[in-house]
Amino acid sequence: MDAKSLSFFNGAKIRRVWDEKKQKWYFSVVDVVGVLTDSVRCRKYWSDLKVKLAEEGFQLSEKIGQLKFMANDGKYYTGDAADVETLLRLIQSIPSKKAEPFKLWLAKVGRERLEEMADPEKAIIRSQEYWRKMGRSEKWIKRRLGGQEVRNKLTEYWRTHEVDEGKDFALLSNIIHKEWSDLTITEHKELKNLDKQNLRDHMSEVELFFTAFAEMATEQIAESMDATGLEENKIPAKQGGAIAKHARCELEEKTKKSVISGKNFLRKI
Repeated sequence: MDAKSLSFFNGAKIRRVWDEKKQKWYFSVVDVVGVLTDSVRCRKYWSDLKVKLAEEGFQLSEKIGQLKFMANDGKYYTGDAADVETLLRLIQSIPSKKAEPFKLWLAKVGRERLEEMADPEKAIIRSQEYWRKMGRSEKWIKRRLGGQEVRNKLTEYWRTHEVDEGKDFALLSNIIHKEWSDLTITEHKELKNLDKQNLRDHMSEVELFFTAFAEMATEQIAESMDATGLEENKIPAKQGGAIAKHARCELEEKTKKSVISGKNFLRKI
C-alpha cells in the first residue's frame, strides 16, 4: 500500500482511493464507521445503518460505490466506498463524539490534495512521513526519493519527445526493468507476492539503486541520441537496462548474493 492509499485519523488507518478522472478521494466506508463507532463489528454496524438509511429514503445505490481496498492479508477486495460529500451525510446518522473532529479531518484531507497539486514538494514531505510511520529507515527513504527524482527526469524526457503517457510509458518502463533484472515488472511483483501495490515501495535499497541506475542510463542515452517517439526510445531503454544488468551481475558475482529479492514490506493494516 503506497502513501496515497492510506490516511490517518487520530492514529487510526483509513483506506482511500484517488479518482483521477473525478479528481476526488473515495474512502472505505467500513473504516470510517469503525473509527467513528469504535465498534469491533463495524461491518455489522454499517449493514444495519444501510437498512436504516434506506428506510429514511437515502438513495445509497446512487451514492455508495464499489472499489477495491487492500485487506489485512495484503490482497485487494471490493468494498463500499464514498466520497467526502456522502461521508458527511453518513456521519449525521452515526452518534459519535468524534463526528465534528472527523468532519474537520475530511476537509483537511481535501485541502492537502489541492496543496500537493499546487506544490508537489508537499506530497514528497507527506510520503516521507508515511514511510516513517510504516517503519522504513531514513537510508531507504533517501534512496526511494532519489530514485523518484531520476524517474521524473526520464518521464519528462519521454513526455517532451513524443512518447505517449500510459501504455507507452509502461512499455518502455517494462523494457528497462526486464533488461536490468531479467524479470518483467509483473514477474517481480509476483516474486514479492504483491498485487496492486507499488513495486518500488517494496524494493530493497539495492533494488532501488539498480532501478534508478538503469533509468538514469536510459535517460542519458536517449538524450545523446535525441530519441523521439516510442520506437526510437526502445533503443536507449534496452541499452540503459543492459548497462545496469552488467553492473548487477558483477556485484552478484563478487558478493555471491542475488540483488533481486522476494522480500516485501507488507504488514497488517
